[in-house]
Amino acid sequence: MDNKKRKLEGEVVGNKMDKTVVVNVTSIKIHSKYKKRYKSTKKYKAHDEKNEYRVGDVVAIEECRPLSKDKTWRVIKKIK
Repeated sequence: MDNKKRKLEGEVVGNKMDKTVVVNVTSIKIHSKYKKRYKSTKKYKAHDEKNEYRVGDVVAIEECRPLSKDKTWRVIKKIK
């Protein structure tokens, strides 16, 4: 079976919700016209079943089925 789920890494910036953390993912993009590199950040809400991740933790998240209106990611593991 081929696992087609997207995986991202980011830093936890919020954990005030129950069983949910907010993860800030930074990616480097290249401007199409000027070929300049720039950083882009996006926040994802991810499911944290045991409320074990704290602000400042670097975690890996993976895509999953919709768990709520805007929560479609699940925390896999802590990296740092």
